Amino acid sequence: MPKFGPISRRDLIRYLRQLGFEGPYPGGKHHYMIRETKRLAIPNPHQGDIGRGLLHRILQQANVSREIWEDL
Repeated sequence: MPKFGPISRRDLIRYLRQLGFEGPYPGGKHHYMIRETKRLAIPNPHQGDIGRGLLHRILQQANVSREIWEDL
């Protein structure tokens, strides 16, 4: 059950897979994950965690509510 806050890239990918996304696949400037016809860009690996603001934008693009995210 991830809380809505900073998260590592590895954990983000793991939780997105639980939501039915496949990948990540390389492409362009960023890796991406796919669920049905939805293509979701994933941040590149970097030193720190993914912050709340970026996590919020990623979840909006994935059509995942905060409640669904925290219920994983």
